[in-house]
Amino acid sequence: MDPSLTVPVRRVRAHPDPLPLPRHETEHAAGLDLRADIDEEWVLQPLERMAVPTGLAFALPPGFEGQVRPRSGLALRHGVTCLNSPGTVDADYRGEVQVLLINLSNTPFTLRRGDRVAQLVVAPVTATVLREVEVLDVTSRGDGGFGSTGR
Repeated sequence: MDPSLTVPVRRVRAHPDPLPLPRHETEHAAGLDLRADIDEEWVLQPLERMAVPTGLAFALPPGFEGQVRPRSGLALRHGVTCLNSPGTVDADYRGEVQVLLINLSNTPFTLRRGDRVAQLVVAPVTATVLREVEVLDVTSRGDGGFGSTGR
């Protein structure tokens, strides 16, 4: 059985030097690398955030979502990560996917055209119907919140 899923993708603007389409960089990679589709260098100052265009719009099939996730190397080396993570690309959204980056370091970060800024994981979703009840079933954890399961 072929585990792959074909997703239509559209470039939202023409460029004389188009960026490569996202792809899995290794055989078992979960995410597709998203790149910055910018024409000039952008500088992300410490604690600044910005929406970085990818230049791509996707037609995810019903029953799937795109999860925009940080790249671990970018976070480790530069302190740059994604806000609202994972960001959700719904199956009915047809606009350009942008990546909301934040610089958590104390030094400016320079972003260039084609830099890999995030990864997109396409995952199945479950349609959910809520049913209101007066009492929930009892569990050993109960209503214990943050930190209640240990240190």
